[in-house]
Amino acid sequence: MKIEFTKMQAFGNDYIYIDAIRQTVPRPEELARRISDRHFGAGSDGMILVCPSERCDYRMRVFNPDGSEAEMCGNALRSSAKFYYLSGYTSRNTVTVETLGGEQQVDLIVEDGEVTDIHARICRPEFSAEKIPVRTEGKTFLDQPLTVADRVFRASSLSFGNPHTVLFVDPDEDLYALPLEKYGRAAECLPCFPRRTNVTFAQVVDESHIRMREWERNCGETIGCATGCCAAVVAASLCGLCGRQAEVRQPGGVLKVEWDAEGFVHMTGPAFVVYRGEYEYEPDKDERDA
Repeated sequence: MKIEFTKMQAFGNDYIYIDAIRQTVPRPEELARRISDRHFGAGSDGMILVCPSERCDYRMRVFNPDGSEAEMCGNALRSSAKFYYLSGYTSRNTVTVETLGGEQQVDLIVEDGEVTDIHARICRPEFSAEKIPVRTEGKTFLDQPLTVADRVFRASSLSFGNPHTVLFVDPDEDLYALPLEKYGRAAECLPCFPRRTNVTFAQVVDESHIRMREWERNCGETIGCATGCCAAVVAASLCGLCGRQAEVRQPGGVLKVEWDAEGFVHMTGPAFVVYRGEYEYEPDKDERDA
């Protein structure tokens, strides 16, 4: 069978998007492993299925390249809304999306029929240590000293459906010279994170600007992570290091983030179609024997 797909990119996150409304996708975890190996280069992030939903416009399922299913990804969320619009399912500028991380709202900025920018309001961040995978003596894990390898970071853990631990780097330090693999790998595997954690290294430049690098659990450094950007702004705001609105610069680009008075987090930035194609998929055949 042939699976039609679209490759899209947003701030360093490359995903393969598949319409699972018009076409049936058997064994999506197996397809994620195969199509990722075939069509992705270094730093790619997985496969997105756009599926029917009974309570939202559509349901977004996120699969890592190893076939495991993830909770949510902000860049994937924004790109999926553009994919849904370009696929002709809606002419409206606002869509609601069902994810494992909760229901999300996305606004499309459309000019002359082109989606030029995408604004997503995602769920409120979760801080309760009873609800996010972190072991701590308190009710939350906010603004705590955390020893990682040979240094101590100022740390906070929160979740938008997928957990992030923000480690603050001093403003006078060279963030890009930091050995991210050393500290990212050590941090994600600490005993206080029983399910591992995404690690966001944040450097507050001033009250409205943050630099960020992201270590994705089980995968390594990524050049873009929207929920990591959101985690950086929320944690920095809680720690009194910046305001509730900031531009976050990551290797993949600058994302505008706001944590509003009601507790919702907003992110704004574009997404781009890279190419479209078809993939020959035989779910019952092991490609290693081909």
